[in-house]
Amino acid sequence: MSRPCDVLGIGLNATDTLLLVKEFPPYAGKVAFDREMLSPGGQVATAIVACARLGLRAKYIGTIGDDLRGNIQRESLEGTGVDTSSLIVRSNCPNQTAYIVIDERTGERTVLWQRADCLRLQPAEIKAEDIASAGMLHIDGYDIDAAAHAAQIAHENNVPVSIDVDTLYPGFESVLKYVDYLVAGSGWPAKWTKEQDPFKALSKIQAEYNTRVAAMTLGDLGSLALYQGRWYYSPAFEVTCADTTGAGDVFHGAFCYAILTGMQMEKALDFSNAAAAINCTAIGARGHVPELSEVEALIAQGHTGEVRRLEDAAVAGRVRAQGSKR
Repeated sequence: MSRPCDVLGIGLNATDTLLLVKEFPPYAGKVAFDREMLSPGGQVATAIVACARLGLRAKYIGTIGDDLRGNIQRESLEGTGVDTSSLIVRSNCPNQTAYIVIDERTGERTVLWQRADCLRLQPAEIKAEDIASAGMLHIDGYDIDAAAHAAQIAHENNVPVSIDVDTLYPGFESVLKYVDYLVAGSGWPAKWTKEQDPFKALSKIQAEYNTRVAAMTLGDLGSLALYQGRWYYSPAFEVTCADTTGAGDVFHGAFCYAILTGMQMEKALDFSNAAAAINCTAIGARGHVPELSEVEALIAQGHTGEVRRLEDAAVAGRVRAQGSKR
């Protein structure tokens, strides 16, 4: 049966203040910044914007403040075609904010953020029919009770659950047991499992929680995934990086698109890496969220060698060795 919504995101949004500096100052140092920008972002909200840009029917549920930053966030979502009909506006509450210092030499950034407690999403504010009508649910784990409630509803309605996680949340097991597609930040699997080897860490997570996919991003060296007993590794695409903010969020949105459109796992990782790389070419978490044709063009350039792929040699070697044993 066709569902009215391809992907539903429930989780964080933020409106960032970006400060661009020629080089990051040393500890306790001082440096002038070149430019200041207000820019919408946030893990799940940006992933859902990426889904919409790629052509999916996308909906976002979360809380926003009734201030300027909240208005910027809502205008960004609606301007991209995201359904905000279930967005929850908190009166007399500031929107989540972040101050992000961007090193213009490399595009790397340092994030300072704050989220008022009045923005906490409560389980009772989530409608089961919103989740049941979606083709996929994408969440984070910040408001843990709401995330667990949403994931359980999705599980009961055969809606696959994707999660973006890079922080250790108390009680996260209540969410993880319902997750189908885990794509963690580079350091999270080791922190969660106490296994420093990414292959052992992801294997342990998949065995314990029975996720369909246990995967992780590897920063500027691509992504690694375990699926149906096989390892997949996709090197990153080399681009001129202006800002890495939002790269992981766009990766998650593209990964949701790849799963919903039936891509094979190797292609899904390539597709997600390419989308994330394109977003890094402009300033802001949504600086250049790509359209489908742009992602496909970058992948094609990678195949021809026009664009270089950045590989983690150790990871790639272990994945290739797996293939030689089959």
